[in-house]
Amino acid sequence: MSILWQARFFTTVNHLRDLPRTHVPEIAFAGRSNAGKSTAINTLCNQKKLCFASKTPGRTQHINYFSIGGAHVGQHRKDETRVDEIRALIVDLPGYGYAEVPGAAKQHWNQLLGAYVQRRTQLAALVLIMDARRPFTDLDIQMLEWFAPTGRPIHCILTKADKLNRSESTAALRQAKEVLSQYVDNEGPLFPYTIQLFSALKRIGLEEADATIQRLVGLDREPEIIEEGADTSTVDITTVEIEVDDNPEAQ
Repeated sequence: MSILWQARFFTTVNHLRDLPRTHVPEIAFAGRSNAGKSTAINTLCNQKKLCFASKTPGRTQHINYFSIGGAHVGQHRKDETRVDEIRALIVDLPGYGYAEVPGAAKQHWNQLLGAYVQRRTQLAALVLIMDARRPFTDLDIQMLEWFAPTGRPIHCILTKADKLNRSESTAALRQAKEVLSQYVDNEGPLFPYTIQLFSALKRIGLEEADATIQRLVGLDREPEIIEEGADTSTVDITTVEIEVDDNPEAQ
């Protein structure tokens, strides 16, 4: 049983000023609106309705947070979440690239996404969700360009792998490696990366994705023990100064 099964809704954010005042590592999931991001998160967390997987792409228009830890049952239930025992946060970013989203809203999403992945100090790693048949669209590359300068790890999950045969699967992995290996400078790779195939339907790559996500946010290690009586009420490292206009209508 994976600790990711304890995932539960924590909060939703539409403006950077409302980002949660937490001190635990965050792992963000990003991807095109039809790449299967919500389904992948639901499958990894063994919950059918944790993320809203709509038949109409583009419905996720906010940054949604889900907590890991702080639950005292094996899997998500309605017991109270102990906030001081949360060990990590899964961050579901708005899906990008849906044509029917109004221009002003799309511009707001782009500002929100770009500023979050570039400047959020708690962000430990990015999971980039892409359809294995159509990886690295222009918008996926834009997400890489935003995130690459941080130097933090990227894990690429190529979804819908059940629709590929063996040679197509090999080609998809090779293409992904070729794209990511281009992000280098004189000192070497700009960021560490891993790549895998995944299918929620056939449960391909589920254990690999689970293990990688846990490792990236430290869930594979025993939690630090806080001494009894220690004051944790003032812990707050979320203050980040990001100059972004939160009113897209004014553009």
